[in-house]
Amino acid sequence: MSDTSEPEAPTALPPVKRRNAELVLIVLAVLITMMGIAIAGLNLNGRVPAATWTVGLTFGAFAVAAHAAMRFVAPYADPLILPCALFLNGIGVAMIWRLNAVESENIESAGVGMQLVWTALGLIFCFLIIIFLKDPRVLQRYTYVSALIALVLLALPALPVIGHEVYGARLWIKIGPITFQPSEFAKIALVIFLASYLMSKRQVLQIVGKPIKVGRFTLIELPRARDLAPILVGWLIAIGMLVVLRDLGTSLLLFGTFLAMLYVATQRSSWVTLGLVMFAGGATVAHLLFWHVRARVNIWINAFDNDVYEAVGGSQQLVQGIVGMAYGGLFGTGLGAGRPTDIFAADSDFILASIGEELGVTGLLAVLMALFLLVERGMRVALASTGTFNKLLASGMAFVLVYQTFIVLGGVSRVIPLTGSTTPFMSAGGTALLTSWIMMGILLRISDNARRPAPQAIQDEGATQVIRR
Repeated sequence: MSDTSEPEAPTALPPVKRRNAELVLIVLAVLITMMGIAIAGLNLNGRVPAATWTVGLTFGAFAVAAHAAMRFVAPYADPLILPCALFLNGIGVAMIWRLNAVESENIESAGVGMQLVWTALGLIFCFLIIIFLKDPRVLQRYTYVSALIALVLLALPALPVIGHEVYGARLWIKIGPITFQPSEFAKIALVIFLASYLMSKRQVLQIVGKPIKVGRFTLIELPRARDLAPILVGWLIAIGMLVVLRDLGTSLLLFGTFLAMLYVATQRSSWVTLGLVMFAGGATVAHLLFWHVRARVNIWINAFDNDVYEAVGGSQQLVQGIVGMAYGGLFGTGLGAGRPTDIFAADSDFILASIGEELGVTGLLAVLMALFLLVERGMRVALASTGTFNKLLASGMAFVLVYQTFIVLGGVSRVIPLTGSTTPFMSAGGTALLTSWIMMGILLRISDNARRPAPQAIQDEGATQVIRR
């Protein structure tokens, strides 16, 4: 009998890779980016700007190069993840160019050079992960190393020398001319830690303690007191960030992701209920004790009060964003025809408000559909994966994306207090864009491994043949 450790040529066709469909979608994303820049230029000065070709074709070259690399390093990966990410990245590039063009004396001199540089670096990091992280399960060896890295990254902005405060939030590290936000990288390390920890402890965490009953009806089955340590640590980190770093957005993001992954691992809603009650209680106490928390809540509740609107650091930014989105209506003013530059941080924290004004509800929904399609593909990758760690890791990355989108959209639409978070792939700045592409690299690697046909030995006419399922 022949040795099956060396596969022979497959006798059955492998699953469809769908890389051609991916290419069509990527070309469409590039064309939409170029059309966005062209329309913005026509509305600003009546001419198609040179950036349509310089910026558009540069971005297109990055996108096509990424697709070509996919054919070699991850041919079986989900065909929608890369196009969705490039579409969002391209819309962000077009909108940032449009905003820069208004502030530039000469529209032809406006550019988005740094955003393109960060896009290229993000794609490089994405494919380095795909190439070198052959099996993401090796990350589960570094459970507590990942936790330590996450805690160090979260604590760095609190240091007196390198910590850098901007507009009341201490989220950045500044070393000479270099400024970056370490909490963006911390969320990836935290997801890796949670995936590994919950995989090893899920059976213990599934055990329930004494249920709380009203008569014969069970209201909730609480976990055992001895198993509360993980959620207490997560709660302390979230509340600590809210109090010390004044970072409501990252606090909500990390604790929300923690609860979601805890539910995926244990399938027990009591953990989520307990976590929400704990976070609400901690946030209430923080509101009573700390002025900066009260200020955020006051801006949220009383945004249209004159005193709050006119105060330094008041609600002017929030109100202008809401008014701009209302002015955009269903179809928007058109790229270059609105006034999103009146809004502070229109290219970063409020880029969704800028899109809502100039592309209207229709354009904003298209962007949100692409974001949530990316989340859906991440969840589908988790379902298709074999192994608990990969399932938790993929779902954790998807949860980060959906929570971050909710926090940003909820803030600019006044559903929740404004947090100052960035929209994945779209906001100006390098740290957030890099981490978004790193997460895509992890998802693409898990997806390729899950969809790749595995050799299987079967007996056929007295000889062993290897086929690909």
